[in-house]
Amino acid sequence: MSGSALIMYATSNDGITLRAALSGELDLADADEVRDNLAAAASASTYRFLQIDVSDVTLIDSYALGALVSVRNSAAAAGVTVTLVNPSPPVLKAIQVTGLAEVFGLP
Repeated sequence: MSGSALIMYATSNDGITLRAALSGELDLADADEVRDNLAAAASASTYRFLQIDVSDVTLIDSYALGALVSVRNSAAAAGVTVTLVNPSPPVLKAIQVTGLAEVFGLP
């Protein structure tokens, strides 16, 4: 990726969950590439769930948050449920301000 965001993937033992971990700054510079990468992983897999761990995201802007909503929507069209897990303080604040907690499976 061109900026500072990084995605790492891991498969789960349950056979139906793909896990992705994002780290670094997620902003305009990386949002499109992160969106495309996650959406492709969701649609190309046989998994039913995509869990995106955002505990190591140090910054997220509105464009990047929109990219995650787009991932959620394209994955849903492919029959894959997307949830965000372990939101870092910046991610949690952005989600609370925008009212997207339910969209991402957060309380």
